[in-house]
Amino acid sequence: MPIWFAVILLGIIEGITEFLPVSSTAHLLIVQDLLGFQPPGDVFPIVIQFGAILSVVAVYWRRFWDVLVTLSSSSESRKFAFGIIIAFLPAAVFGAALHGFIKEVLFAPSVAPKVIAATLIIGGVLILVFERLAPPPRYLDGDKLPLSRAFWIGMFQVLAIIPGVSRSGATILGGELIGVERKAGALFTFYLAVPTMFGATVFDLWKNRGILSLDAGLDIAVGFVVAFLVALVVVRTFIGFIGRFGLKPFGWYRIAAGLGIIAVLVLR
Repeated sequence: MPIWFAVILLGIIEGITEFLPVSSTAHLLIVQDLLGFQPPGDVFPIVIQFGAILSVVAVYWRRFWDVLVTLSSSSESRKFAFGIIIAFLPAAVFGAALHGFIKEVLFAPSVAPKVIAATLIIGGVLILVFERLAPPPRYLDGDKLPLSRAFWIGMFQVLAIIPGVSRSGATILGGELIGVERKAGALFTFYLAVPTMFGATVFDLWKNRGILSLDAGLDIAVGFVVAFLVALVVVRTFIGFIGRFGLKPFGWYRIAAGLGIIAVLVLR
Protein backbone atom coordinates (compact mmCIF):
# COMPACT_ATOMS: atom_id res chain seq x y z
CA MET A 1 0.00 0.00 0.00
CA PRO A 2 1.41 3.44 -0.94
CA ILE A 3 2.35 5.37 2.16
CA TRP A 4 0.53 8.49 0.91
CA PHE A 5 -2.75 6.53 0.76
CA ALA A 6 -2.37 5.27 4.32
CA VAL A 7 -1.44 8.75 5.57
CA ILE A 8 -4.49 10.34 3.94
CA LEU A 9 -6.79 7.57 5.17
CA LEU A 10 -5.55 7.94 8.72
CA GLY A 11 -5.95 11.70 8.48
CA ILE A 12 -9.58 11.22 7.43
CA ILE A 13 -10.22 8.77 10.27
CA GLU A 14 -8.64 11.15 12.79
CA GLY A 15 -10.66 14.09 11.52
CA ILE A 16 -13.91 12.14 11.82
CA THR A 17 -13.31 10.51 15.18
CA GLU A 18 -11.41 13.11 17.25
CA PHE A 19 -14.55 14.82 18.56
CA LEU A 20 -16.86 11.84 18.53
CA PRO A 21 -17.05 9.79 21.76
CA VAL A 22 -15.54 6.75 20.05
CA SER A 23 -11.78 7.30 20.68
CA SER A 24 -9.73 8.55 17.75
CA THR A 25 -6.59 6.93 19.18
CA ALA A 26 -8.28 3.52 19.21
CA HIS A 27 -9.36 3.90 15.60
CA LEU A 28 -5.91 5.01 14.46
CA LEU A 29 -4.15 2.13 16.22
CA ILE A 30 -6.57 -0.51 14.95
CA VAL A 31 -6.58 0.74 11.34
CA GLN A 32 -2.77 0.97 11.35
CA ASP A 33 -2.63 -2.62 12.56
CA LEU A 34 -5.12 -3.84 9.95
CA LEU A 35 -3.20 -2.07 7.18
CA GLY A 36 0.15 -3.28 8.48
CA PHE A 37 1.20 0.35 8.34
CA GLN A 38 4.02 1.77 10.45
CA PRO A 39 3.38 5.49 10.78
CA PRO A 40 6.22 7.89 9.96
CA GLY A 41 7.65 8.79 13.33
CA ASP A 42 6.26 7.87 16.73
CA VAL A 43 4.56 11.26 16.93
CA PHE A 44 2.37 10.81 13.85
CA PRO A 45 -0.89 10.05 15.72
CA ILE A 46 -0.51 12.87 18.23
CA VAL A 47 0.42 15.48 15.60
CA ILE A 48 -2.48 14.69 13.29
CA GLN A 49 -4.72 14.80 16.37
CA PHE A 50 -3.49 18.33 16.91
CA GLY A 51 -4.40 19.07 13.29
CA ALA A 52 -7.95 18.06 14.09
CA ILE A 53 -7.89 20.15 17.27
CA LEU A 54 -6.90 23.27 15.31
CA SER A 55 -10.25 23.06 13.57
CA VAL A 56 -11.71 24.23 16.88
CA VAL A 57 -9.56 27.34 16.70
CA ALA A 58 -10.72 27.93 13.12
CA VAL A 59 -14.40 27.59 14.03
CA TYR A 60 -14.30 29.41 17.38
CA TRP A 61 -11.49 31.88 16.68
CA ARG A 62 -13.74 34.83 17.51
CA ARG A 63 -14.36 33.52 21.02
CA PHE A 64 -10.66 32.92 21.65
CA TRP A 65 -9.74 36.31 20.24
CA ASP A 66 -12.35 38.15 22.33
CA VAL A 67 -11.06 36.48 25.49
CA LEU A 68 -7.46 37.31 24.60
CA VAL A 69 -8.01 41.01 23.93
CA THR A 70 -10.27 41.52 26.97
CA LEU A 71 -8.31 39.39 29.43
CA SER A 72 -6.99 42.36 31.38
CA SER A 73 -10.29 44.24 31.47
CA SER A 74 -13.01 41.60 31.73
CA SER A 75 -13.58 39.39 34.76
CA GLU A 76 -15.71 37.13 32.58
CA SER A 77 -12.80 36.57 30.18
CA ARG A 78 -10.44 35.86 33.06
CA LYS A 79 -12.88 33.35 34.53
CA PHE A 80 -13.20 31.63 31.14
CA ALA A 81 -9.41 31.39 30.75
CA PHE A 82 -8.94 30.24 34.34
CA GLY A 83 -11.60 27.55 33.86
CA ILE A 84 -9.76 26.16 30.83
CA ILE A 85 -6.46 26.18 32.73
CA ILE A 86 -7.98 24.41 35.74
CA ALA A 87 -9.53 21.77 33.49
CA PHE A 88 -6.27 21.28 31.58
CA LEU A 89 -3.98 20.77 34.58
CA PRO A 90 -5.11 17.25 35.68
CA ALA A 91 -4.38 15.76 32.25
CA ALA A 92 -1.06 17.61 32.07
CA VAL A 93 0.05 16.29 35.46
CA PHE A 94 -1.13 12.71 35.05
CA GLY A 95 -0.08 12.55 31.38
CA ALA A 96 3.49 13.65 32.15
CA ALA A 97 3.76 11.39 35.20
CA LEU A 98 2.44 8.30 33.43
CA HIS A 99 3.87 8.93 29.95
CA GLY A 100 6.36 6.06 30.09
CA PHE A 101 3.83 3.55 31.41
CA ILE A 102 1.23 4.61 28.84
CA LYS A 103 3.59 4.29 25.87
CA GLU A 104 5.46 1.16 26.96
CA VAL A 105 2.61 -0.86 28.50
CA LEU A 106 -0.84 0.30 27.41
CA PHE A 107 0.28 1.02 23.83
CA ALA A 108 2.40 -2.13 23.49
CA PRO A 109 1.36 -4.02 20.30
CA SER A 110 0.47 -7.15 22.28
CA VAL A 111 -1.65 -5.23 24.78
CA ALA A 112 -3.25 -2.25 23.02
CA PRO A 113 -5.87 -4.13 20.91
CA LYS A 114 -7.17 -5.99 23.99
CA VAL A 115 -7.29 -2.84 26.06
CA ILE A 116 -9.04 -0.97 23.25
CA ALA A 117 -11.65 -3.71 22.76
CA ALA A 118 -12.42 -3.74 26.48
CA THR A 119 -12.59 0.04 26.89
CA LEU A 120 -14.73 0.48 23.79
CA ILE A 121 -17.30 -1.99 25.11
CA ILE A 122 -17.21 -0.74 28.70
CA GLY A 123 -17.41 2.87 27.52
CA GLY A 124 -20.37 2.03 25.28
CA VAL A 125 -22.25 0.40 28.13
CA LEU A 126 -21.51 3.36 30.43
CA ILE A 127 -22.83 5.78 27.83
CA LEU A 128 -26.09 3.85 27.51
CA VAL A 129 -26.49 3.61 31.30
CA PHE A 130 -25.40 7.09 32.36
CA GLU A 131 -27.32 8.86 29.63
CA ARG A 132 -30.43 7.53 31.38
CA LEU A 133 -29.21 8.23 34.93
CA ALA A 134 -27.74 11.71 34.42
CA PRO A 135 -29.46 14.35 36.56
CA PRO A 136 -31.38 17.23 34.97
CA PRO A 137 -28.83 19.77 33.69
CA ARG A 138 -28.15 22.86 35.78
CA TYR A 139 -25.34 24.44 33.74
CA LEU A 140 -26.43 25.31 30.22
CA ASP A 141 -23.66 27.57 28.92
CA GLY A 142 -20.30 26.06 27.98
CA ASP A 143 -18.75 29.53 28.00
CA LYS A 144 -19.67 30.18 31.63
CA LEU A 145 -19.15 26.99 33.61
CA PRO A 146 -18.33 27.33 37.32
CA LEU A 147 -14.69 26.63 38.09
CA SER A 148 -15.64 23.58 40.15
CA ARG A 149 -17.39 22.01 37.16
CA ALA A 150 -14.47 22.88 34.88
CA PHE A 151 -12.10 21.13 37.29
CA TRP A 152 -14.19 17.96 37.40
CA ILE A 153 -14.47 17.86 33.62
CA GLY A 154 -10.67 18.07 33.59
CA MET A 155 -10.51 15.12 35.97
CA PHE A 156 -12.79 13.10 33.70
CA GLN A 157 -10.46 13.94 30.81
CA VAL A 158 -7.63 12.11 32.64
CA LEU A 159 -9.42 8.83 31.88
CA ALA A 160 -8.61 9.36 28.20
CA ILE A 161 -4.95 8.47 28.76
CA ILE A 162 -6.17 4.85 28.55
CA PRO A 163 -6.40 3.68 24.92
CA GLY A 164 -10.00 3.41 23.79
CA VAL A 165 -11.37 5.85 26.37
CA SER A 166 -12.57 8.78 24.31
CA ARG A 167 -11.52 12.21 25.55
CA SER A 168 -14.72 13.83 24.32
CA GLY A 169 -16.82 10.93 25.59
CA ALA A 170 -15.29 11.08 29.07
CA THR A 171 -15.66 14.85 29.37
CA ILE A 172 -19.15 15.19 27.89
CA LEU A 173 -20.60 12.22 29.77
CA GLY A 174 -18.76 13.17 32.95
CA GLY A 175 -20.10 16.68 32.58
CA GLU A 176 -23.64 15.35 32.29
CA LEU A 177 -23.20 13.44 35.56
CA ILE A 178 -22.31 16.68 37.39
CA GLY A 179 -25.16 18.68 35.91
CA VAL A 180 -23.60 20.17 32.76
CA GLU A 181 -25.97 20.14 29.81
CA ARG A 182 -24.75 17.91 26.99
CA LYS A 183 -24.23 20.61 24.38
CA ALA A 184 -22.57 22.92 26.92
CA GLY A 185 -20.23 20.09 27.88
CA ALA A 186 -19.38 19.45 24.23
CA LEU A 187 -18.57 23.13 23.67
CA PHE A 188 -16.33 23.24 26.74
CA THR A 189 -14.67 20.03 25.55
CA PHE A 190 -13.84 21.75 22.26
CA TYR A 191 -12.18 24.62 24.11
CA LEU A 192 -10.31 22.28 26.46
CA ALA A 193 -8.98 20.22 23.56
CA VAL A 194 -6.80 23.08 22.34
CA PRO A 195 -4.34 23.37 25.27
CA THR A 196 -4.55 19.63 25.99
CA MET A 197 -3.54 18.49 22.53
CA PHE A 198 -1.08 21.33 22.01
CA GLY A 199 0.70 20.30 25.21
CA ALA A 200 0.66 16.61 24.24
CA THR A 201 2.01 17.42 20.77
CA VAL A 202 4.88 19.55 22.05
CA PHE A 203 5.73 16.95 24.72
CA ASP A 204 5.81 14.05 22.24
CA LEU A 205 7.75 16.02 19.63
CA TRP A 206 10.39 16.83 22.21
CA LYS A 207 10.57 13.22 23.40
CA ASN A 208 11.00 11.96 19.82
CA ARG A 209 13.11 14.83 18.43
CA GLY A 210 16.04 12.53 17.73
CA ILE A 211 14.21 10.15 15.39
CA LEU A 212 12.25 12.52 13.17
CA SER A 213 13.36 12.84 9.55
CA LEU A 214 12.39 15.18 6.70
CA ASP A 215 10.40 12.44 4.95
CA ALA A 216 8.54 11.68 8.15
CA GLY A 217 7.85 15.38 8.57
CA LEU A 218 6.28 15.62 5.10
CA ASP A 219 4.03 12.61 5.69
CA ILE A 220 3.01 13.94 9.10
CA ALA A 221 2.20 17.30 7.49
CA VAL A 222 -0.12 15.65 4.95
CA GLY A 223 -1.97 13.76 7.70
CA PHE A 224 -2.14 16.97 9.74
CA VAL A 225 -3.80 18.95 6.92
CA VAL A 226 -6.27 16.18 6.04
CA ALA A 227 -7.29 15.74 9.68
CA PHE A 228 -7.77 19.51 10.03
CA LEU A 229 -10.03 19.79 6.97
CA VAL A 230 -12.19 16.78 7.85
CA ALA A 231 -12.50 17.84 11.48
CA LEU A 232 -13.82 21.24 10.41
CA VAL A 233 -16.98 19.55 9.20
CA VAL A 234 -17.34 17.49 12.38
CA VAL A 235 -16.84 20.48 14.70
CA ARG A 236 -19.53 22.45 12.86
CA THR A 237 -22.09 19.65 13.10
CA PHE A 238 -21.34 17.62 16.25
CA ILE A 239 -23.04 19.81 18.86
CA GLY A 240 -26.23 19.94 16.82
CA PHE A 241 -26.15 16.17 16.37
CA ILE A 242 -25.81 15.28 20.04
CA GLY A 243 -28.37 17.92 20.93
CA ARG A 244 -30.86 15.99 18.80
CA PHE A 245 -29.79 12.37 19.27
CA GLY A 246 -27.64 12.33 22.43
CA LEU A 247 -24.67 10.04 22.90
CA LYS A 248 -26.55 6.74 22.67
CA PRO A 249 -25.76 6.09 18.96
CA PHE A 250 -22.08 6.26 19.86
CA GLY A 251 -22.62 3.92 22.79
CA TRP A 252 -24.03 1.24 20.50
CA TYR A 253 -21.26 1.86 17.97
CA ARG A 254 -18.58 1.44 20.62
CA ILE A 255 -20.02 -1.91 21.72
CA ALA A 256 -20.20 -3.16 18.13
CA ALA A 257 -16.65 -1.96 17.38
CA GLY A 258 -15.27 -3.58 20.53
CA LEU A 259 -16.95 -6.89 19.72
CA GLY A 260 -15.60 -6.66 16.18
CA ILE A 261 -12.05 -6.22 17.48
CA ILE A 262 -12.48 -9.22 19.77
CA ALA A 263 -13.67 -11.30 16.81
CA VAL A 264 -10.61 -10.32 14.78
CA LEU A 265 -8.29 -11.14 17.70
CA VAL A 266 -9.90 -14.57 18.15
CA LEU A 267 -9.74 -15.43 14.44
CA ARG A 268 -6.09 -14.46 14.01
